[in-house]
Formats: sequence, structure tokens, C-alpha cells
Amino acid sequence: MRDQVAVVTGAASGIGAAIAQDFAAQGCRVALLDINETQLHRTAADIAAGAPGTVRPITVDIADSTAVKESLAELVAGWGGISYLASCAVSFVAAGVDATQEQWDRVLQVNVRGTAMVLAACVPYMLPGSAAVNTASISAHVAQPDRWTYNATKGAIVSMTRCQALDLAPRGIRVNVVSPGWIWTPEVLRAAQDDREAWEPVWGPYHILRRLGEPHEVARAVLFLCSDDASFITGTELMVDGGYSALSAEGLGQTSQFAGTA
Repeated sequence: MRDQVAVVTGAASGIGAAIAQDFAAQGCRVALLDINETQLHRTAADIAAGAPGTVRPITVDIADSTAVKESLAELVAGWGGISYLASCAVSFVAAGVDATQEQWDRVLQVNVRGTAMVLAACVPYMLPGSAAVNTASISAHVAQPDRWTYNATKGAIVSMTRCQALDLAPRGIRVNVVSPGWIWTPEVLRAAQDDREAWEPVWGPYHILRRLGEPHEVARAVLFLCSDDASFITGTELMVDGGYSALSAEGLGQTSQFAGTA
């Protein structure tokens, strides 16, 4: 991966930042895209201080397709073609029957249209043998209360990934998607009021491994899907969820023990 160009959206913090850090550790030239300028530049500086790769922070709202195209054109003019794209930008709008049109518009603009348009903008610059990885969620597969908005977009990303993989295969571009479980991102930490010790025993049992994941564990999966080791993998969803999606009510201990009889 050394000297290859990687683009990471949602790179200011959490999973996106971990992916950017891992690409840089491999010696990539990494463009970090995010709307949060202050945190983005802080993250870029931290990565640059500890990794051999070159990093470039780009402040942009991925819901603004024109701005994204302009930013990528400028990037490629200086760095050349793109080998890897990791789309992690997200708008976490959790609302159900009372969701407003504005809430629907924002979550669809960022999570679905933004993810689609970033890849579309990268495609003209992507080299044969390149790879893109989208980020969905376990929320694409399960019912959760008051989650019409967010869960709908994550399901859309999974479906869209398959279509992207089909359409881009003739160009030599692979497209896959990761679906994380509960990960200790800044958003989850805020929900836990910065008290991991108190909330790990509450949320951990939702997963077979009985703990939440770390951003770097998702990042490693993304880098695998981008690597030559995954050269025959495309259109695939990789559950990076500690067994969340495999767990049943029995696994949670919510049903009585049952033993069949001969």
C-alpha cells in the first residue's frame, strides 16, 4: 500500500480516524475528509506525527457533491490516481414516526446520497485494482426503537454496495461494505457519559464476545478489504460486530432453558 492514495470520509474521529491512521501507517498518502474542521486538523496532525504516510485534511460536507468533486479534482492534480476509498461519514439522526422532513433530508443526503456521490466522484480517478469500502451497520438488519431514519439509510448502503460492485467490476474496482456492531466511538462514549466501565457490562452482552468493539478493529477489516489479500472479494458485507448479528434471545438469556427429548 506504500505511496498509494487513500481517501477517507468522516475521518475527523472514530472509525474514520482509525482507518486514516492505519492507511498512513502503511505508508499511504491519505486524504481525510470531514465537515468538522477543528477536529479534522487535530486528527490529521496526530496521524502525521506518528505515521510514515502523508496526510492531507480536507474540510468538506459530503452532502455537497459539487464541493466534493472540486476537492477531489484538486487532490488528484497533486497526488495522482486514487487506490482506496473508505466512506465513513455519517449523520446519526435517530427518529421514528415523528421524524421531520428536515431530519429525513439530512440523513439521506449524508448517509445515502453522500456515500454514493463520493464514490461516483472518485471513480474517474480510481485505478484498476483499486477498492472502495462503505460503512453500514448492524442497524441495517435489526429492528431498533425510533430508528426509521438511520436504519433505513444503513440498509440502503448495503443494497447500494452490491450494485456499485456490479457496475464497477469492469473498471477493475472492487466495492464492499462493513457493518460494525457497537463501537467505542466518541458518539457512543458521549451516550455513556464517558463512563466505559459502567456501560460495558450493559451493552457488551448484546454481542457474543460480550464487549463493545474498538475503532481500530473496524479499521483493520477495512484495510483487509482494500488489500490484495481480498482481491477476489467484492459486493460483500463483512459484519464487524463481535457476533451481535448472530445472537438470539437465547444467547441473551431472555428465554428459559429448553432441552429437546428423543
